[in-house]
Amino acid sequence: MHDHAANLNHDLAENRANWDDRAEVHAQGGYGDLAVFAADPTAITPVVQRDLAVLRPHLPASGVAGLSLLHMQCHIGTDTLSWQRLGALDVHGLDFSPRSLDHARALAAQADAPITYVEADARAADQALPGKSFDLIVTSVGTITWLPDLDGWGRSIAHLLNPGGVFMIRDNHPLLFALDEQSLAISGDYLSGGEDSYESDGSYTPGSAGKVHHTSNHNWSHDFQEMTSVLLAAGLSIEALGEHPEVDWPALPELVHDEKEDVWRLPQGRPRIPLTFSIVARKPR
Repeated sequence: MHDHAANLNHDLAENRANWDDRAEVHAQGGYGDLAVFAADPTAITPVVQRDLAVLRPHLPASGVAGLSLLHMQCHIGTDTLSWQRLGALDVHGLDFSPRSLDHARALAAQADAPITYVEADARAADQALPGKSFDLIVTSVGTITWLPDLDGWGRSIAHLLNPGGVFMIRDNHPLLFALDEQSLAISGDYLSGGEDSYESDGSYTPGSAGKVHHTSNHNWSHDFQEMTSVLLAAGLSIEALGEHPEVDWPALPELVHDEKEDVWRLPQGRPRIPLTFSIVARKPR
């Protein structure tokens, strides 16, 4: 047990160092010109536009306007700022990478946006935000597989939601974790419990190769049974589960970029498989 905990802490520390490096890459051009983004109060990231499309049927007619919001695993805050621009109030962002949060705070300051950022593991978000509660909690695109287990994650979400509050995750489909990138054959674990450790000196943004100096990555597989069971066990009700044929980044080499929508899809003639999923859950009143 001690060895497992020590190994897990080692893997999480390597992930944190990797994401600190990625934060520098993304803030220095990987995510585009952040000064331009900060200066345009109408700029909303494509990720948040897609998240909002998933959420809209579960929100009041006014959307997120006037709702308190927590963005879990927020990285450098471009999506967090987008939620604030859509009218969310008392906006908080939470992430385990201190360098990511440095850039998130700088972006919010540039945009004159009142956003509070907290450094914490998403599995202990409830402990990091004592006395806080939110109408809406969101997390999306490249978050769930960076968590080794989900019990604390589900507990934190349920604890931090107001009665009647909504949680949404939209992320890479568990099937992506299992696919061979070249053949699309199953080559890895689909069911929960698998760990994939690999080395990469780049991120998912163009031109990042060679710029990530802490190269170790550790991901963990989580299937639908685990994700939904954890949320149900925490006392939430599942309102929607979606599977979508597009993804927000070039997750597989053969994906084709739809520049208009800024998403990637498999080319025509390839199997129709889900590339992302979404879950919307609500805390009973």
